[in-house]
Amino acid sequence: MTPEMDDLIAAFDRLAAAGFDMGADWEEVHNLCQQHEGEQAFDWGHALCHRIEGDDWNAGYWYRRAGKPVATGSVADEWAGMRAALSAR
Repeated sequence: MTPEMDDLIAAFDRLAAAGFDMGADWEEVHNLCQQHEGEQAFDWGHALCHRIEGDDWNAGYWYRRAGKPVATGSVADEWAGMRAALSAR
């Protein structure tokens, strides 16, 4: 796993611990995803950020960029599945 992937997982873990609320933790994850635009894992994270934000159109765009289906379960469940997939890289 790369240091950037470690950073993404750690940032999302902090966001999860904060209840996926909009704020500094969300901004950190969003900024990290923007810095790595075009990388599948970060585009997937970007999708989840916009889903948390409630911007379904933008989230859909990033799911397509990441090659992932639009999630329909809870944000926590999506993060659990995403975390497992990213940790296995």
